[in-house]
Amino acid sequence: MHNTRTIKEDIIWVGATDRTVRLFENLFPLDHGMSYNSYVILDEKTALMDTVDSSVSEVYLENVAHALNGRNLDYLILHHMEPDHCANIQAIVRRYPEVMLVGNKTTFKFLEQFYDIQVQENYHLIKDKDTLTLGKRTLQFMLQPNVHWPEVMFSYDSEDGVLFSADAFGSFSPLDGNMFTDELDFEHRIADQSRRYYVNILGKFGANVLRALKKIGDLPVKMILPLHGPVYRSEEHIQYITNRYQQWGNYEAEEKSVLILFGSMYGNTGNAADKLASLLAEKGVKNIRLYDISNTDISQMVSDMWVYSNIVFASPNYNGDLMYKMDFIIREAIRMNLQKRKISFLSNATWGGTALKTMQAYFDNPKNFEIVGEPVQISSSVKENNLPQLEELATAIVASMETIE
Repeated sequence: MHNTRTIKEDIIWVGATDRTVRLFENLFPLDHGMSYNSYVILDEKTALMDTVDSSVSEVYLENVAHALNGRNLDYLILHHMEPDHCANIQAIVRRYPEVMLVGNKTTFKFLEQFYDIQVQENYHLIKDKDTLTLGKRTLQFMLQPNVHWPEVMFSYDSEDGVLFSADAFGSFSPLDGNMFTDELDFEHRIADQSRRYYVNILGKFGANVLRALKKIGDLPVKMILPLHGPVYRSEEHIQYITNRYQQWGNYEAEEKSVLILFGSMYGNTGNAADKLASLLAEKGVKNIRLYDISNTDISQMVSDMWVYSNIVFASPNYNGDLMYKMDFIIREAIRMNLQKRKISFLSNATWGGTALKTMQAYFDNPKNFEIVGEPVQISSSVKENNLPQLEELATAIVASMETIE
């Protein structure tokens, strides 16, 4: 049975939520599934904005047919060629063989790489700043390379200030009937999942995100329609998410506080991390976050690295080197271009090893990271003689936070 929602009088949501998927891109945990958004514009000409994942094809195709209500489909606009958004292109072309596929040069390159589809006569090639008139609505296209993938583009409808933003401004969220952010508990249901989505999907491409924000900066955006998660129509929420994207794209921390990531085989390194957290709290640091890396999703930990000004990495030696999961977490954060953070270290060794040196080597670029305090080194378990070291590190961390504007 079809399930569509009216966004505006002539813009219809025809997407769907897959509530069975547990890993987005087979990597990132999803608690309640994932939404895949697609939209139909009904004007003198009709346009379908992207398709959806193959997991929801059946209801999606019913939704498109219901929204069109017997009309032909004139344009399929391809903002993003990742398979969770393009899996139904062939099905749409079979049902509407005269449809024009709107995309850029890289769009069609990827289309032909993913699918054995020979419809070049249906290609409508666009370049940056090109427009497409549907009737009262005219879409302006903005190429936004590497706001996830190289072919990504936005489109903007000046009639109502509607921005179709591809993967930008999305979130790891299902849609549970409520379509708009202002219908939801934004702080608890959307804000954190928008950050986790941004950091893990777009985080590496901060410079590209900032260029995208500059391109849309002078446009009166009254509504943002992303490919995942709810639609933004509240001025407050649009301002919030664009400000956050500016902050995240600049790799600026959201708050002056401390994130402590620790690995611990038998609880001793964890004990040291707990003691450090208590010392920081006693010195007035609020909202400290402490994660056991063995029991916490990596995408959540990396996401929180975009929140905190100071990060402490605490690891035992494992087989004479850094605990492998800690090594992976740090490499993932560096790969996602983490920068502008104050870093501290704690290591634990029973019979030696290079864990501390390995961690230090990852953060040896003074342009991107400031090392705070002397590393705390414990031998097997925390002893009285370690307490002054922990105290000194806590003092150094607090002092470093006072220099943050």
